[in-house]
Amino acid sequence: MGSSSAEDMEDVKPLPMGSLERKARKRKGALETLKSKLRNQLSCSVPKVKRMLTGFFPVVVWLPKYKINEYVWGDLMSGLIVGIILVPQAIAYCLLAGLEPIYGLYTSFFGNIIYFILGTSRHVSVGIFSLMSLMVGQVVDREVYLAGFDLGDESKQSSLDGGWNASEDYSNTALNLTIKAFNMECGKECYAISIATALTFLAGIYQVMMAVFRLGFVSIYLSAPMLDGFATGASCTILTVQAKYLLGLKIPRHQGYGTVVVTWINIFKNIHKTNFCDMITSAICIAVLVAGKELQDRYKNRLKMPLPTELVVVGLATVVSHFADLNGQYSSSISGAIPTGFIPPQVPKFDLMPRIALDAIPLAVISFAFTVSLSEMFAKKNGYTVKPNQEMLAIGFCNIIPSFFHCFTTSAALAKTMVKDSTGCQTQVSSVVSALVVLLVLLFLAPFFYSLQKCVLACIIIVSLRGALRKFRDVPTLWRLSKIDAAVWIVTMFSAALISVEIGLVIGVVVSMICVVVQTQFPKASLLGQIENTNHYEDMDDYSHLVSVPKIKIFRFQAPLYYANKEFFLKSLYKAVGLEPFLEKTRRKKMEKKAKERAAKKTMGDNDNGDVSIGLIAPELDFHTIILDCSSMSFIDTTGITTFKGLLKDYKEIGVSIILACCNTNVIDSLRKGSFFGPDDKEMYTLSFHTIQSAVSFATDATAASVNSSSV
Repeated sequence: MGSSSAEDMEDVKPLPMGSLERKARKRKGALETLKSKLRNQLSCSVPKVKRMLTGFFPVVVWLPKYKINEYVWGDLMSGLIVGIILVPQAIAYCLLAGLEPIYGLYTSFFGNIIYFILGTSRHVSVGIFSLMSLMVGQVVDREVYLAGFDLGDESKQSSLDGGWNASEDYSNTALNLTIKAFNMECGKECYAISIATALTFLAGIYQVMMAVFRLGFVSIYLSAPMLDGFATGASCTILTVQAKYLLGLKIPRHQGYGTVVVTWINIFKNIHKTNFCDMITSAICIAVLVAGKELQDRYKNRLKMPLPTELVVVGLATVVSHFADLNGQYSSSISGAIPTGFIPPQVPKFDLMPRIALDAIPLAVISFAFTVSLSEMFAKKNGYTVKPNQEMLAIGFCNIIPSFFHCFTTSAALAKTMVKDSTGCQTQVSSVVSALVVLLVLLFLAPFFYSLQKCVLACIIIVSLRGALRKFRDVPTLWRLSKIDAAVWIVTMFSAALISVEIGLVIGVVVSMICVVVQTQFPKASLLGQIENTNHYEDMDDYSHLVSVPKIKIFRFQAPLYYANKEFFLKSLYKAVGLEPFLEKTRRKKMEKKAKERAAKKTMGDNDNGDVSIGLIAPELDFHTIILDCSSMSFIDTTGITTFKGLLKDYKEIGVSIILACCNTNVIDSLRKGSFFGPDDKEMYTLSFHTIQSAVSFATDATAASVNSSSV
């Protein structure tokens, strides 16, 4: 086929485009758009102020519409049950955070109250969360260590215990605890809570800023496999950190990377120092807690409310520890004095914030990601909508305001949210009920937990990790569904467990994004064939009984065309059609050169009577047109436009035409801006078609016209 066919194609009238025409859109300039947005944001009117206030305080909208007869029983039951579960967990998770138990109760109380006012989800339970506690604890322990304090459990004199000791009348002292214990000089525990509140304040500020600047899209980079792997890896770290309490070992928390490995090495090095009282207590508590959870899971459809296993274990363990004097007789570590009442509010230490500014970023991101995802999940399940941006504001203020009241970072918690949903929760009034349960403990019952062993709290934490650790069983299924998602899960889990939680989060996000890029960088590319007796075309590698269109190659590239996959696109196209323009041109030049050399020899008297051009004439190509199916191209960048231009030019030089089909408007607009269709887009209707069939018909007609003109 001669090179004239590609030129003749330009003279052929394209198929009618029907009534399909692009709408003329008048786009505002950047400056005009900015002015319009500023005008809308800065304008003030009574309806707008009312709308803004009701949007910021959703409670004023739904609370007046509260249906007492319909909602109150479910809210009371769910709030009471979650409150009962919350109290032992609030005390236990303070072990993870490296803080005194009272601060966990404060955090649970204020988190529930503030979310009741600002949240849009009816079911989410906001408060203390094991993952947040772990991340706070790592920062607190690091800063306490750098400040020169000893991290050993027995080396500290609690700021709450003050001058109290474990004498025989300690119970009377504990029952009469007052807030005066906090008037002592600030020591290790005072510094620890100062770090935690400063960290929480910064995390809340970041979250509010993300809401104000509409940066909620950050959460889309936290894929479900990545979050699951991150939670599982963090759970392995939590289990490791708590293992020493099960054995009663006095081992400081490791600072730096490799906490899991180093901690287990230290545990085995000190295994001979095991406190058998703590070990036996831990074994009994874990057995009871696991049995309670298994019964709960097995008979959850028959039980009207969850079994308060944690509360029963805490109550019985406290009574046994008190009357058996396990601390005095066997040196078993106990929670110590927990005061009643509230500490006077205090402004977070701003001078500490530069040291922990970066540490607050992953806390802020993970906290709002879990909160928004849980709120949307349960809203969808129960048939209502939430406002993600308001959720970010709510969780932000759930951190900012409580930081003035000696609280640490909060988040929505899956387990307690599921309990609320399963026990008839209707609105956030249930959060107020839960807060009242915590308040009851804060005002009257806190001192009774003086003798509670730390190993019991560690058991509660470890058993609560069952759900996250069970994710290991889902890995084979995930691998069968998607090897890429499984790889993201595995890499994130091992990074979070073996390096650090924060590094694991970063690695998980990076690996997730790399996987997306790799999938677009090396997508599937194939030739298409026609389904018999239809105008439809499909992948010839995936389907049988497809018919190749004579003299036409139809190529599909299933990804956007941009700088990262340009080379792969070209290699795939050359391989699929079996023709690389540069090599073809080079081959033809060599043949022409040899033909000229033989002609010159003949002219000089060569007696060869044969045709010198035999075997040197380029054989006719088996196709004259390549149709690029662009239906899978969501966008094309400048490198992609240049690539298309180069293909058009290179193939035209060897007599092959390039036609585009099924381009979306975004791709077409990019090509027009890049002058792909020539001056004033004159060649637009000969280079681009809405369907593959119309492109095939045009190429066939163009070839027929070329043959007719050459025969004439």
